[in-house]
Amino acid sequence: MSATLHRLANGLTVATDPMPGAQSASVGIYASVGSRSEPDGLGGLAHLVEHMVFKGAGGRDARAIAEAIEDVGGSLNAWTARDQTVFHARVLGPDVPLAMELIADLVRAPALDEAELEREKLVILSELGEALDQPDDLIHDHLFEAMYGRQPLALPVLGREPTIRAATAANCRAWLAEEYRPDRLVIAASGAIDPQAIVAMAERLFGDLAVGEAPAIPAGRFVGGARHDRRSAEQAHWGFAMEGLAATDPGVPALGLFTQAVGGGMSSRLFQQLREDRGLAYSVYAWGQGFADTGLFAVNCATDRANAGEAMALARHIVARAADDLSQAELDRARAQLEAGLLMSLETVQGRADQMARSIEVFGRIVTQEELVAELRAVDVAAARAAGAALHAGPVAVASIGSKLALAA
Repeated sequence: MSATLHRLANGLTVATDPMPGAQSASVGIYASVGSRSEPDGLGGLAHLVEHMVFKGAGGRDARAIAEAIEDVGGSLNAWTARDQTVFHARVLGPDVPLAMELIADLVRAPALDEAELEREKLVILSELGEALDQPDDLIHDHLFEAMYGRQPLALPVLGREPTIRAATAANCRAWLAEEYRPDRLVIAASGAIDPQAIVAMAERLFGDLAVGEAPAIPAGRFVGGARHDRRSAEQAHWGFAMEGLAATDPGVPALGLFTQAVGGGMSSRLFQQLREDRGLAYSVYAWGQGFADTGLFAVNCATDRANAGEAMALARHIVARAADDLSQAELDRARAQLEAGLLMSLETVQGRADQMARSIEVFGRIVTQEELVAELRAVDVAAARAAGAALHAGPVAVASIGSKLALAA
């Protein structure tokens, strides 16, 4: 990587990574704010704002925005998470200025028309209904509720129908004005770019963004518990979680390798023992996530309702056992998978932009590819086992759809 970092006078960060030979570029604005920061009674506001800015911005209506980016063969999109909102574009090199202009308009000059807002609420309610009909997606929201109880981090990114209907255009404007402060924003560009031109455009488009103290992000604490959805379903979907590590914790690479070895691929213990050896499930996997102040390790599974209890008991046994006897071969395989996945992702312009922005959000600097690989290679079996053993020192969260499963299952 040939990445460089520049900070504007108002605190906004610009990260650039030109890729010789690339014909396309990825450029985005990454805001370190998401659904966990929403006001009481307005769950889903961050996601609603993400939708609404595309309905009109910078003097263009929704059609004109879509035509402007697609006239040059590019794409413009966005996503909202619990701790991040991103607006990004993929274009050919000569069209980077247009992409930057459109993204700036979305964040700084959205129309936020009241009539459009009411129409877009219907779209989001449809999206919410679709999510509620998909238990493999819904189980993750239930698991977050079980992990974090009544804290903001537990709330679903999409919100709920009453809170979506309650939001106003004034709420949307206030969200952007109060939360999108320059010290929470990263512009990341990679591929066929001129770094000096990117910085100059960022200065022109965002240099006058007012400095101000954004509201504090509510703290998160893993508390554990249970969330059971007894709806009728052909399959039982369940998940259990234990407290993991915050994103900045130096133990993250070891926990990541433990997670991969236990349930990250077809060769993992969970896949081999639950699916291949016992035929208890089609889908089973382990995953983890780190936030600024907390983290999690989780296992998810979809299985026949009659097998749900047995499958969860076996999965919990597998995780516990791995903390005692994870082998060198398993660790080496997990390391190869994570290292290859990392290097493959950094071959794409989008992957490089995402990596730069996330490392700046977490560590305040660009963490290089070489550093990331070195961290993975430094983990030995003892460290990976210790990371797995530490999971069992705290509370456990369990969620299910279609079958009630006890914490002790």
